[in-house]
Amino acid sequence: MATTEHPPPSRIRTWMLQGLSDMGKPGGRPGPHAEPEPPHKGQRWWRVMCLTGVDYFSTLGYQPGIAALAAGLLSPIATIVLVVVTLAGALPVYRRVAEESPHGEGSIAMLERLLSFWKGKLFVLTLLGFAATDFLITITLSAADASTHLIENPHLESTLHDKQMLITLILVALLGAVFLKGFLEAIGVAVALVAAYLALNTVVVIVGMWHVLTEGHLVTDWTSALTAEHGNVFAMIGVSLLVFPKLALGLSGFETGVAVMPHVQGDPGDTEEKPKGRIRDTKKLLTTAALIMSVFLIATSFITTVLIPEKEFEDGGQANGRALAYLAHEYLGNAFGTVYDVSTIAILWFAGASAMAGLLNLMPRYLPRYGMAPHWARAVRPMVIVFTLVAFLVTWIFDADVNAQGGAYATGVLVLMSSAAIAVTIAARKAGQRNWTIGFAVVSAVLLYVTVANVIERPDGVKIGACFIAGIILVSLLSRLARAFELRVTSVTLDDMAQRFVRDMASRKIRFIANEPDRRDKAEYRDKIEQIRADNDMPEQEDFVFLEVTLTDPSEFEAELTVRGEVLHNRYRVLTLESSSIPNALAALLLHVRDATRCTPHIYFEWTEGNPFANFLRFFLFGQGEVAPVTREVLREAEPDRARRPRVHTG
Repeated sequence: MATTEHPPPSRIRTWMLQGLSDMGKPGGRPGPHAEPEPPHKGQRWWRVMCLTGVDYFSTLGYQPGIAALAAGLLSPIATIVLVVVTLAGALPVYRRVAEESPHGEGSIAMLERLLSFWKGKLFVLTLLGFAATDFLITITLSAADASTHLIENPHLESTLHDKQMLITLILVALLGAVFLKGFLEAIGVAVALVAAYLALNTVVVIVGMWHVLTEGHLVTDWTSALTAEHGNVFAMIGVSLLVFPKLALGLSGFETGVAVMPHVQGDPGDTEEKPKGRIRDTKKLLTTAALIMSVFLIATSFITTVLIPEKEFEDGGQANGRALAYLAHEYLGNAFGTVYDVSTIAILWFAGASAMAGLLNLMPRYLPRYGMAPHWARAVRPMVIVFTLVAFLVTWIFDADVNAQGGAYATGVLVLMSSAAIAVTIAARKAGQRNWTIGFAVVSAVLLYVTVANVIERPDGVKIGACFIAGIILVSLLSRLARAFELRVTSVTLDDMAQRFVRDMASRKIRFIANEPDRRDKAEYRDKIEQIRADNDMPEQEDFVFLEVTLTDPSEFEAELTVRGEVLHNRYRVLTLESSSIPNALAALLLHVRDATRCTPHIYFEWTEGNPFANFLRFFLFGQGEVAPVTREVLREAEPDRARRPRVHTG
């Protein structure tokens, strides 16, 4: 491969690109684990659970209020339906996702394997758009809700009541700063926040339950009102199923649980191909988080419904968006309530950490590999800055309003969960597991119903998701266009016969003929040599080696190049290559031969017939077309020194 002298990078550039994995480096991994430690050197599963838990558990800050507004007196029953879907549906699905995709790519990678070429890439970009919606709205919504808790604290309300936008932006900026400092710090902070938050919520739940039990009329009043409003149990369950889509935010932790999976400590014998320990412990992580959250969801929905007047849940009410904080102040005093507020604000702010980790794990896995993001997008710190700036923009557009972002958040979560359920259904069917296939198909149907119902009721979520999808596709295609002339071959390997051809040519001028293989008979090669000699006015004693590229998936951007040599018809030497792009493969081979032999190779082409613009589009989309000028342009980009650049001849 070509090597060009560059001035030493600045300290800022070195710091920004620290951990950037080389293109094509074996085992190279983007995201927060750009230089992964051995599997047994990761983090204990319960510590990583706290990282995903800051997203999942923090929904207690607003989920009871959302359930009360959506279901009213039915809130506890609707929450039980949510828990059933969580434990019987979402949990088995994501345990299977962890098994099928142990490196954190999630269901997107599982579905990517089903489709090839550009339709596969566009499908993945669409899912990435919904993933970006989910994760980025997690960051902005959680920060906005944290600022809501802050400005509605009785001690601060008068001072901060009009500062929500500023406070939200500061919280988003602080989250970005944590990730610029280092990812291990984020996990340590998450453990402390989750431990404190769950402990305080346990106190609130115990005190709330004590008041419910000691004031017996509360339960009687609730059940009487429930019976008067809905009649019987079947009607209650039916209405609960109808309002269930509004409670779907209570399922939000599973996608991030899988996304941060690469940080889970494995067994000493784990390998990247078979990380059995990591898979086992990730299943523990998902199950433990789901059980903890299920207990808290049922308990908190019950005590908030029974103890808080209905009008307080509405806009302007003291329990709007902060039901448990209301109970903490009401029954444990303002001192404890303030401590609870601080804990809630901290975990809501840091809920964006698991989302940021998910983004840093997911996006660099796909976009740079597709050629749809700059190479620096594999590094953590530049991407943290990009995502933080996008979060600023989203916060400004939604005016830091929690309710305005709820539809987009739910849509992103539900689309990803539906895709995960479909992916594991297909995986189970391929594995011949009939019972699992039926079970996962039922879960898929339920999640698809919830997704469609949510979209119909809150179409703004799809609109926002569509904006993210359109933005990702547009930026990706522009980046792919800008990088079209990059030397995107990660390594070149020649077999013994190919090396023999190169060594033989190195004793004289190295001349290649680019040939599009057709019949591959004797006449094809003889006629090609005669044409090249005539077009370039070359004597007959000059000998050549043919280069033939077989096109693979043209939507792939970077790959290794394997070159095989063969002698056809006892006379013609041919080097065969497989690549997603003919010009880039030829350029990479020429530079490799130059570096290996210290001789300047020459390559000969025919001009391509047809419109140059149409031929360029063929190259951009299908890896072929205007081969000669594009090969020359790739060489020019890769080797600025004209004297060292391989020669391109076109007749």
